[in-house]
Amino acid sequence: MARCLVTGATGYIGGRLVPELLAAGHDVRCMVRSAGRLRDLPWAGHVEVAEADAHDADRTAAALRGIDVAYYLIHTMGGGKGFEEADRTAAVGFARAAEAAGVRRIVYLGGLTPGTGGELSPHMSSRSEVGEIFLRSGVPAVVLRAAMIIGSGSASFEMLRYLTERLPMMTTPRWVRSRTQPIAVRDVLRYLVAWAGIPDEVDRAFDIGGPDVLTYAEMIQHHASVAGLPTRVIIPVPVLSPGLSSHWVGLVTPVPANIARPLVESLRNPAVCREHDIAAHVPDPPEGLIGFRQAVSLALQRIREADVATRWSSASTPGAPSDPLPTDPDWAGGSLYIDRRSMPVDAAPEALWRVIEGIGGENGWYSLPVAWRIRGALDRMAGGVGLRRGRRDPRRLRVGDSIDFWRVEEIEPGRLLRLRAEMRLPGLAWLELSQAEEDGRTVYHQRAVFHPRGLLGHLYWWLSSPFHRLIFGRMPRNVAAAAARQGAKSRPRRGPHDRRARERA
Repeated sequence: MARCLVTGATGYIGGRLVPELLAAGHDVRCMVRSAGRLRDLPWAGHVEVAEADAHDADRTAAALRGIDVAYYLIHTMGGGKGFEEADRTAAVGFARAAEAAGVRRIVYLGGLTPGTGGELSPHMSSRSEVGEIFLRSGVPAVVLRAAMIIGSGSASFEMLRYLTERLPMMTTPRWVRSRTQPIAVRDVLRYLVAWAGIPDEVDRAFDIGGPDVLTYAEMIQHHASVAGLPTRVIIPVPVLSPGLSSHWVGLVTPVPANIARPLVESLRNPAVCREHDIAAHVPDPPEGLIGFRQAVSLALQRIREADVATRWSSASTPGAPSDPLPTDPDWAGGSLYIDRRSMPVDAAPEALWRVIEGIGGENGWYSLPVAWRIRGALDRMAGGVGLRRGRRDPRRLRVGDSIDFWRVEEIEPGRLLRLRAEMRLPGLAWLELSQAEEDGRTVYHQRAVFHPRGLLGHLYWWLSSPFHRLIFGRMPRNVAAAAARQGAKSRPRRGPHDRRARERA
């Protein structure tokens, strides 16, 4: 069995690869920027954790010590200027550190590109370059080149799903006619795990794809059919550039424009496998690779059962703040605006906690839904994530989960939920919801904290204070009412026998 390092373990693929490697009997070390992001994952107690950024040479070298197979699952999505140089620098440093540490193999998941012709998008070009860096390094490397990955929670799949479900008729740009070879996430994971046990002399790239070659328009129609929806009316138009298309996708789907853009740009060119040589090393399963319709069916089943292990939003949002909540003593005398609210609740602590842990997504924010939607729309207009990310699970949360334009920074089950804002703000913001028993009563506590950046940050707080008072002022009352309803539902109903017993007593 191999000793494996998984980078990007908080991301969509990495978070699913780790338990698969463990199930196959491998030892796993996860390289993450913050160990706390792994704390609540079901497999966290079975892995080693190394805190390191791929741009930190010393920490990366330490993370790679004693490793046989290193999985490189890092790629900038939605990055701003200079992301190509950042990707290049990180890959070169990782390859050098892996060689110095005596790593037997690097495994990289890249993108499927046309063999000749067609100008690559900046993101696809960067992914191709990273693959070449590993293939030219002193460590044997396997580069798996995949097109669209179909699975519950993937950005590509959510983009497809929401476009299909929300638009019975759509005008679409030319890229819907590009041919692509999608692959089920289960097959991607099967390939990745297999390379932990294959001899070291293999050093090359492989195209990987499912059995179907389809246009995006055909995928929309197949998705509609599997989901039991009527045939969609698709009217191609030649005028929507990738930039305009990404904003259109951002309006219709939960995927924000800055992440939708590289996905859309990757669809401009055909993405069809030119070979299937990987089968000589990782044979196809007896039942064959998973087809597109089956992959969609499996993904929709996971979504219906609220069994989505990871989502595209599991990874940190580019440009989002990562600073922890400042403690009050450290900020004494500084600029830290705080809005505190409390309210007694006519319900058991368990009922109140169910409301707190279930906040956001389809359950909403218990205060002026229209105002929250407007705030989300403004954030998306400013290039932020808005409210449409929703939740990974409708009932349970863990550190690192995204909830609309918040991310779970801390959760103490039954007591505290702290959310860090990932909306576009001139400062840093947190929302803290907690519950406690005081003098025999259940009490709900709420605290909003804002640390401004510069004069604009102060102006933002003062100008938005009336809005905050309205929003945050209503939340405690509505949360308390929801908790009381939860408590009433959980109390057993009394029947006529209970009534007669009380009368006899």
